[in-house]
Amino acid sequence: MRMLHTSDWHLGRSFHRVGLLDAQSAFLDHLVATVREHDVDVVLVAGDVYDRAVPPLPAVELFDSALHRLAEAGVATVMISGNHDSGRRLGVGAGLMERAGIHLRTDPAGIGTPVLLPDAHGDVALYGLPYLEPALVRDQLGAEKSGHQAVLTAAMERVRADLSGRPPGTRSVVLAHAFVAGGEPSDSERDITVGGVAAVPAGVFDGVDYVALGHLHGSQTLTERVRYSGSPLAYSFSETDHRKTMWLVDLDGDGTVSAERVDCPVPRRLARVRGRLDDLLADPALERHEDSWVEATLTDPVRPAEPMARLTERFPHTLSLLFAPERPDDDPGASYAQRLQGRDDHQIAEDFVAHVRGGAGPDDHERAALLRAFDDVRTGMTRREVAG
Repeated sequence: MRMLHTSDWHLGRSFHRVGLLDAQSAFLDHLVATVREHDVDVVLVAGDVYDRAVPPLPAVELFDSALHRLAEAGVATVMISGNHDSGRRLGVGAGLMERAGIHLRTDPAGIGTPVLLPDAHGDVALYGLPYLEPALVRDQLGAEKSGHQAVLTAAMERVRADLSGRPPGTRSVVLAHAFVAGGEPSDSERDITVGGVAAVPAGVFDGVDYVALGHLHGSQTLTERVRYSGSPLAYSFSETDHRKTMWLVDLDGDGTVSAERVDCPVPRRLARVRGRLDDLLADPALERHEDSWVEATLTDPVRPAEPMARLTERFPHTLSLLFAPERPDDDPGASYAQRLQGRDDHQIAEDFVAHVRGGAGPDDHERAALLRAFDDVRTGMTRREVAG
């Protein structure tokens, strides 16, 4: 069976105020063309179809058009909701769409019920694990503890239980939206940390032939059977070095997996440049970036006059301007942003406690209370999005 693995479309998202709907439309054109050119049997979409729970109408229209074209191409599609999606909204009409070969898996209650697709070697069972917010699904799944690993373990127990009752030789595929250990994040994914932990071990998915992951925006191979497709477009300058692709995966009759990357269209290249303003404007080596979307970090000791206006004369598509004045590492004038760089919310909160106490950081009980507070805030935001 030939599968095309993609994820994280984030329909409706912009890039530093630049609308990406045309670029997303071009990607979907490419997706449908790839399905036809490579005789794909099933398209796997591993979550974050939309960028927010209540997407703008043009994004919904683009999604609707894509589903119609995939159905017309005669290819099955299995799609799960991600942490940016509203599972309830995305799943509206799922029963009707199933008749057209569009299989939406957005309800945790259906985790143990696969989409069965036959090929010359028998059935392939495809299980959709939508994004599982631990606080919202722990009781429903009967997870022993709270946290991503516990709920995904409980979900996979349902998958294995169903698979064990199927004929010997039934091959299996799991779609999941999660942060799996060993994956490399970027700046454009929403934090899903619970209790200070975001990642789950890849071993949670042991026992299936292929795991199509979504959430992280870089294409990655964790094992030969566990892969991230990554997002089809860049959504932050941290993705400047990403090669945006989909995975074309062949699943043989004995469960052997082979995969190759299919490049996605690039609307405009990204570039990060750093240095003093006059140097950036004069450096001939930067000529290749003059048509790119640019993030410029100026290192001038004193902020120059009208830096954005001057930059856009050479780099007309400059979208982000940062300042990092050249100073000694121990300079007390280092900016607050520089001091916080690379630190997450939990670490910043603990540092604040230490600061106001004259150096005494939080004890274990206080640290646990801080973690619960951050988890409660994030879970409350998720509940409001679901209720939307």
